[in-house]
This record gives sequence, structure tokens and C-alpha cells, in this order.
Amino acid sequence: MAFDKDAICTVLHTINFATPPGSMVSKIVAIDGFGGAGKSTLAASVLGERDGVLLHTDDFASWDQPLEWWPRLLNQVLEPLGINQTARYQRYDWESQKLAEWHEIVPGGLIVLEGVSSSRAAFRPYLACSVWVDTPREVRLQRGLERDGDEAQDQWLKWMNEENSWAISEAPRDHVDLVVIGTG
Repeated sequence: MAFDKDAICTVLHTINFATPPGSMVSKIVAIDGFGGAGKSTLAASVLGERDGVLLHTDDFASWDQPLEWWPRLLNQVLEPLGINQTARYQRYDWESQKLAEWHEIVPGGLIVLEGVSSSRAAFRPYLACSVWVDTPREVRLQRGLERDGDEAQDQWLKWMNEENSWAISEAPRDHVDLVVIGTG
């Protein structure tokens, strides 16, 4: 799956005109959408055109906590960057199912926060802008199973239900700056 050139240009235009909130020196851009929507592909396309740091919400989420991992990202990354201090976080390793190596993000420049619920209400005060990747459920499920194998279907269906519940409570698509179609 690839995004067309017009979609990438529109996203880049949105990012170019976004400004960090308050006195922040980091321009944090959320690329949000449900699992399998194409967020990682879009983030890679953006960072192929612009210098920046990529931060995955999957470095905080886990098999058991697909959505309730967010306080750690807020405390370890967004709050320090919000006061222009270096952020330090420990990446979650999905294979070993435990926290792994530490990473640092120095304030300044573009930071693309990519992943499910990356534009959640708790993060919005730190975001310069946000993008929602909109993709039909059946396409997302197919992509997920192609990546994770058919044996992950029950897990994917569980995640999708949790994503739906979160979307009902927060209406993330209603709070983003741009919506792009993730079907290529």
C-alpha cells in the first residue's frame, strides 16, 4: 500500500503550516487511525520528505494493553518535550513482552508520533497538528492478518472492538486537522 503524491503533499502542507503549541520548540505531529489503517506507511512517507524523529505508540502499547498505555508516553515524552527538555522512554518489546532499551528525544524539529490513539485528548495540548488515516475495517483486518498471521485473528478482533470503544468516547476523527484515505 502506498499513498498517492497528492495525499503526501497535503499532509506535508498541513505540517509545514502547523506551529508547536505555546513555547514548545518541537513540532509534534500525530498520525492516528485504527490498527492496519496505514499510519506507519504514511509516517514513513512524511519522513522520507522531511527530517524528523519517528515515535511509535507501539513502543508503549502491548498485547494486553493496546490502548491504556498512554500515561507512560505522556509522562516520559510529551511532558518533558512540552517544557523543552529531553525526553527519555523505554521501548516495549513485543516479542519478549517486556520493556527493553532506553531512547532519548532531544527537543526541537519535527517529531512524528505514529500509532493508534496518537491524537488522544490527553496528547492534544502537545500536538502541532494531527492526521487521521481512515481505512475500512475489512481492509485493516486483512492487513493485520497479513502482517501477524491468521492465528492473530482473535487478538485483532479484540483490538478492533477496543479501538471502537475508544473512538466512541473520544471521537478522534472529529479533532484532527486532516483526514486522509488509507486504501491507496
